[in-house]
Amino acid sequence: MKTRIEWRVSCRLVGTILKWLWVPLALPLALALLDGTSPFPFLVPMVGTVLLGGALERLTDSSSLGIREGFLMVSLTWLSAALVGSVPFVLAGEGALAEPVNALFESMSGITTTGATVMVDFDRHSRAVLLWRATLQWLGGIGILVVATAVLSQLSVGGAQLMETETQTQDINKLTPRISETAALLWKLYLGLTALQVTVLYGLHLVGLAPEMTLYDAVTHAFTTISTSGFSPRAESLAAFSPAVQWAVIPFMAVGATSFVLIYFALQGRTERLRESEEFRFYLGVLAFFSVAIAAILFVDGGPHTNPEAIARHSLFQVVSIVTTTGYASTDFNLWSSAAKHLLFVCMFIGGMAGSTTCSIKALRWLVVLKAFRRDLFTVANPSVVRPVRLSGQVVSEATIRDIYAYTLVSLVFFIFATIFVVVDASRVQLAVTEFEAMGAAASTFFNVGPGFGIAGPFANYESFPSSTKLVMTFLMWLGRIEIIPVLVLLTPSYWRS
Repeated sequence: MKTRIEWRVSCRLVGTILKWLWVPLALPLALALLDGTSPFPFLVPMVGTVLLGGALERLTDSSSLGIREGFLMVSLTWLSAALVGSVPFVLAGEGALAEPVNALFESMSGITTTGATVMVDFDRHSRAVLLWRATLQWLGGIGILVVATAVLSQLSVGGAQLMETETQTQDINKLTPRISETAALLWKLYLGLTALQVTVLYGLHLVGLAPEMTLYDAVTHAFTTISTSGFSPRAESLAAFSPAVQWAVIPFMAVGATSFVLIYFALQGRTERLRESEEFRFYLGVLAFFSVAIAAILFVDGGPHTNPEAIARHSLFQVVSIVTTTGYASTDFNLWSSAAKHLLFVCMFIGGMAGSTTCSIKALRWLVVLKAFRRDLFTVANPSVVRPVRLSGQVVSEATIRDIYAYTLVSLVFFIFATIFVVVDASRVQLAVTEFEAMGAAASTFFNVGPGFGIAGPFANYESFPSSTKLVMTFLMWLGRIEIIPVLVLLTPSYWRS
């Protein structure tokens, strides 16, 4: 049987990406030299990626990147980046990250912008290692942004092609007809927003509103906010900072989960695109609804927050953090009432807008599901009426609706089986994990949210889970970050053979 996939094309592109990983590795290397810590953990992967990337680039093939090659390239890019990213953690030999399984978990969590961590003692790790964690997440954010806008939308992954209808991606493609030009445009937006957040956070420090916010903290938190990732160099996450910092971070989390195509047009003065986007209105509505609902529950039930400002701030912060899959914590929401925690758990399944750095199922798909379900109820009562589903005035094809239904169903099935595995594997090693904690850990890793509940809560970590569970969670993070289909399609024989 003849192989149908031109794998050399995919590997050559992956090689190009690996070859340039020396640039982000130079950031923690420079900090290590500045702080007087060992540069060895960063020098070795820098040399290795240049050599390996250069070797892969030498693969010759005259074919262009097609749909099949695109699936392989996307899958291999995230997997190889996670493997490379784990090397500095192992070589640094500090704390839990010195163990290879933990290092791979942490690296995959970083590059997939999940934010789940196995770090126990943050003080044992150098600033350079903590900066590398943040840099991984920043790279993962811009990486998925480019891939989602320029590649996944063209591969029609689980209804991702709707991004062209809702945000008019084709308009950007007319302005920038090549992927490289589209990537350059997104890079400028991404860099600009990151720089803006650094300025805001460190500005709060300079005016005395955030005495704990050093320039290092401002940079690392900007890296992990715009990318909706959630790694913090502080064990207490954003709870380590003043309320002014928490209020300042909220809009940046929300912007990171907003379609960058819409942001581009808004900056061009075409703000009507925001008003006309049903997905954007739905996304803001979700944030408002869950924030108000949880604030009302906390106000009635009492709990750790008695000040109305604190209730409003923590409710809004945690809802935005979880919906956007950023995963920061402004408070220990393990102490919240059961009702508030369950609403927060529901937020894990939503996600931000398509064409952003966010993860999870995404608001666009849920909006189509709700519209299609409402249409189906109407046509049951009125069988002679033809009523298409429309999104921002455009008709959504029935094939796309079926794709979205299927994607949503597959996502929920994976979540269910992941939950069962976490419970069973924890029981095997006599680790006390409740069903709700297992559901939170499974949803948090598969939907790339970060913190869960209980032993994997906002101020806890995933280190206590057995290695087998952490390896499965690593796979789940990889699978969920690149929209499931690119990985699953590689497992089908028909993908490889004619």
